[in-house]
Amino acid sequence: MNQLQENDFEPNPEVSFKEAILFWLKLGFISFGGPAGQISVMHQELVEQKKWISEKRFMHALNYCMLLPGPEAQQLATYIGWLMHKTKGGIIAGLFFILPSLFILIGLSWVYAKFGNVPVIAGLFYGIKPAVTAIVFHATYRIGSKSLKNKYMYAIACAAFILIFAFNVPFPLIVLLAALSGYLLSKFDPKLFTSNVHASSLKDYGKAIIDDDTPTPEHAIFKWSRLIKLLVVAIILWCLPIALLTVAYGWSHAYTQMAWFFTKAALMTFGGAYAVLPYVYQGAVNFYEWLKPTQMIDGLALGESTPGPLIMVVAFVGFMGGYNLDLLGPEHKFLAGAFGATIVTWFTFLFSFVFILGGAPVIESTHNQIKFTAPLTAITAAVVGVILNLALFFAYHVLWPKGFEGQFDYIAAVITILACIALFKFNQSVLRVIGAAAILGLIIKLSI
Repeated sequence: MNQLQENDFEPNPEVSFKEAILFWLKLGFISFGGPAGQISVMHQELVEQKKWISEKRFMHALNYCMLLPGPEAQQLATYIGWLMHKTKGGIIAGLFFILPSLFILIGLSWVYAKFGNVPVIAGLFYGIKPAVTAIVFHATYRIGSKSLKNKYMYAIACAAFILIFAFNVPFPLIVLLAALSGYLLSKFDPKLFTSNVHASSLKDYGKAIIDDDTPTPEHAIFKWSRLIKLLVVAIILWCLPIALLTVAYGWSHAYTQMAWFFTKAALMTFGGAYAVLPYVYQGAVNFYEWLKPTQMIDGLALGESTPGPLIMVVAFVGFMGGYNLDLLGPEHKFLAGAFGATIVTWFTFLFSFVFILGGAPVIESTHNQIKFTAPLTAITAAVVGVILNLALFFAYHVLWPKGFEGQFDYIAAVITILACIALFKFNQSVLRVIGAAAILGLIIKLSI
């Protein structure tokens, strides 16, 4: 791309900042359907209808975001907002993609925690749990069909499954081993990593405001001074809250540990939300015991049913941790949960903004270089095995709610099978499957 001198570029006057703000706010409330659905909505609105950005530039930005840890749809919104209106545009676009979901999930989490044992609510979640199990199996298939392109990727996926299923190896170590495997394999046979699974035939939707031949704006050109300034601000925004939490509550307190744990989780979300869920489960359920296994399944259902990135399920984890542990006292359970959800969201998404606002120019110069793409491709393959383990774990808790020594839940099994048929054979949306399963579960529970 051509580069402009600093005085040669002005922010595009054809899209006002106010108009962009209204669009990003609207997107935050209509971004259902996971990353695929959210990216589809952005493509339809920004490329096909509004023509704010061309197809080629849109896909170029998407490929950047697919290389980064974090929710690619939210990062894509941040990227395009940044490209159009500099840093303030990126921050607004990224925040508005998150905030509606955060407020909605805090409200739904409170309803779940307060009234989860009420027959109506219990019936709804009785049907939702098997549907979520089917959804995770379907996610395993979707990611696997795109990423397991040769026998080596299958081997990495199988190895990852064995490591986490049989030996309970921590997810971060699996990621590191997969990245190393990808790098070594790229030296052995670079052709294994040359295909771009995200490539697509580009269509011409007419002249766009940010078109194929639009020069790179000044703020998108890499400068060390700009990167250093951003990193200093990011370090302050990370250090200050965690320091305040440590001073106020101590390092071992649940709130402080949430901040530290989800900082690590934010750096491991290669492959989308389902990739990091096993790590979140290992920590939040098994190690810290912020919530129960069945609550984690219910939280995933809420995350699937609300707008925003699926990784926003972590807000539910933070809420339930604060609520279950009475972190602000038994008389302030809602505030404790809301504070936990806010902490978790802050530390989960902070680095997504840093990666886009500071890293996009750097990534542009390294995009499609095999030494960078090979480890990420191998990580995605490993993620398939890890997600399969998560699906089996969910199935265990749904089908044998009291363990193998208890009774097998045949009704839950039927709902799981029906949900799988709807997803695999009829390609129904996640929202429809969850809605139908919830109604079916309610009918069954109320009729017993």
